[in-house]
Amino acid sequence: MSTSTEAVPTTEGGIGSNAQRPDGTVKVRGEFAYSSDLWHEDMLWGATLRSPHSYARIRGIEIGEALAVPGVYAVLTHEDVPGSNAYGLEHADQPVLAVDVVRYQGEPVAVVAADHPETARRAMDRIRIDYEVLDPVTDAETAVDGAGPRLHPGGNVVRHVPIRRGDQSADAAVVVSGTYEVGMQDQAFLGPESGLAVPAEDGGIDLFVATQWLHVDQQQIVAALGLPPEKVRLTLGGVGGAFGGREDLSIQVHACLLALHTGKPVKMVYNREESFYGHVHRHPARMYYEHGADADGKLVYVRAKLYLDGGAYASSTGAVVANAATLGVGPYDVPNVTVDCWGAYTNNPPCGAMRGFGAVQAGFAYESQMDKLAEACGLDPVEVRVRNAMSEGSVMPTGQVVDSAAPVAELLERVREMPLPPETTFDLRRMPGGVSNTTHGEGVVRGIGYGVGIKNICFSEGFDDYSTARVRLEVVGGEPSATVQTAACEVGQGLVTVLQQIVRTELGVDRVTVLPMDTTIGNAGSTSASRQTYVTGGAVRAACLAVRASLHERVATPLVADVSLAQALGDTVIEETVEWRHRPTTALDPETGAGTAHVQYGFAAHRAVVDVDTELGLVKVVALDCAQDVGRALNPQAVLGQIQGGSAQGLGLAVMEEIQTEGGKIRNPSFTDYLIPTVLDMPPMSIDVLERADPHAPYGLRGVGEPPTISSTPAIVAAIRAATGLALERVPVRPEHLTVER
Repeated sequence: MSTSTEAVPTTEGGIGSNAQRPDGTVKVRGEFAYSSDLWHEDMLWGATLRSPHSYARIRGIEIGEALAVPGVYAVLTHEDVPGSNAYGLEHADQPVLAVDVVRYQGEPVAVVAADHPETARRAMDRIRIDYEVLDPVTDAETAVDGAGPRLHPGGNVVRHVPIRRGDQSADAAVVVSGTYEVGMQDQAFLGPESGLAVPAEDGGIDLFVATQWLHVDQQQIVAALGLPPEKVRLTLGGVGGAFGGREDLSIQVHACLLALHTGKPVKMVYNREESFYGHVHRHPARMYYEHGADADGKLVYVRAKLYLDGGAYASSTGAVVANAATLGVGPYDVPNVTVDCWGAYTNNPPCGAMRGFGAVQAGFAYESQMDKLAEACGLDPVEVRVRNAMSEGSVMPTGQVVDSAAPVAELLERVREMPLPPETTFDLRRMPGGVSNTTHGEGVVRGIGYGVGIKNICFSEGFDDYSTARVRLEVVGGEPSATVQTAACEVGQGLVTVLQQIVRTELGVDRVTVLPMDTTIGNAGSTSASRQTYVTGGAVRAACLAVRASLHERVATPLVADVSLAQALGDTVIEETVEWRHRPTTALDPETGAGTAHVQYGFAAHRAVVDVDTELGLVKVVALDCAQDVGRALNPQAVLGQIQGGSAQGLGLAVMEEIQTEGGKIRNPSFTDYLIPTVLDMPPMSIDVLERADPHAPYGLRGVGEPPTISSTPAIVAAIRAATGLALERVPVRPEHLTVER
């Protein structure tokens, strides 16, 4: 039903039902096998030696002492990389192992394989590296302006995206401006990077790894190892969360290098501190905004400059910059737009994909501006948003027409109408500071704030975004049975469940098995951009339709009321493989940013209620209510989980989560000092799920996972502002921001 909004009937265990996750029970019992649980007889342990400096020249590496440690099988440097010593998602600008320079603290310089992880650690301590420490580039805006050394041959600008629409010199009766900053957030997945590389008899390698994109990993590994693709086989290991942090390589090439060099299986597992160095983070941002409106609060223009810190290597910075630019004015009708967004190379930790992908940073800025505009016009914060809210048929700053539901005003009105929590009563569990007994209510004030956001769904800008699916139908044990194979990574979001639901709906088969994800089937793209249910779900549905068509052609007995599917199939086995693509997108014009850049847009709105202890600077989020359009809820319970999870990460960014750096070096690489929300920090959530079908999407669905991360942060900060009267133009909001002299 990819071209219709016609209702799809809910079948037992099918689309629209709360089908149980096949991995749910074993995860609850602690019996699920994650990639860190992998084991192989006679395996070695790999370890990575990382740079202690954020920027330095390597003058020499001496590995002799390390090789002499008993139990050490290999110590490898850049000289041991047989293929290309460069990889990257968008640009191959990152060395597998550093050659003559390190550009960030934690950059891999050497890898070790030993018979025990402690032996590998002792060997790393004996590798001697002669560094010439250099002055790091740590500010993205000055890097873009050309200050400091060039960190890469092309300079320090990864990408610049301009957006131009309408009258560039328009003026307005009411003008508000602000400078906003977003700190570096970590994905904070609970399962650190891990995997097992096993050398094969054909001279190739089998890698079992926790990742988000098997085929792109394979492409980069193949280039580094100098092997043909058929000799580098990847299988997805159990994934303990991702949120964008597993799109880039971590242990993949290192484990394979060590396994091929030693001829033995090699396992690598990062500890928590190394994980902070070993994956990308959310781009910190500095953003300058000016909004102009008429006296009634109707937007006339938005002008903005956004600087995103990409860190030492490009990763997916180019795409993040495009998202921040194209979505930079929010879900509002703005006739005149001037936006410039830059992504910069610095000597800070590399930054790349994280839930919300550029829209989070811009969302905090433009929603803060909407609150300023409401105050300047004497309007309610919801009213000013409703007056400017886009709807179906609205035109984006890129010129793209929004051709499916965009119920922005309705989402805002729905969260405004939700019941408010009761006035606070003295209960330590509900007070800022909680049971630490920091307050008995004195100095505690309450505030209410709103936020709404827009997010693109699927890959953009003309990328060939597709997925491959194979569906097999046969009789097993007297019952019809279906088997599904894709390379789409299940990272905890529940994709396996949804694929089973689709097959049950389309084929009417109860028994559906989803095979382990690996590279023996074609590409499924990344588990990111809220795209897998859309694209891989679309591929599985298309494969099911092909199976049905083949069934009607090949089975002599017609399927009538008194003939079961099992009887009709008999010994017949039907298998179909399909590549499925959504409608195409186009590249952005390099001068104006014009183009049909995105496939689909998702929208969410939040209302936050907070209590703030103004003496101690402590914040308690009392309520965080949400309304979101999901197109069609394929699994309603899973949809609620995604909205809750995305809101929790938005809460973290609002009041606690930040990787703090000094001179490019991470100051808090642990969950002791990098704080994430717990069950005590998350408030009850009222959630209103709208189902406004997208006529262009399978089943009318709309990506769910990212929009709530965008609108929750500005809603919480708006509530804190309402409680305190402070400007609060940076997140996360810290106690010292709330206790300054007022």
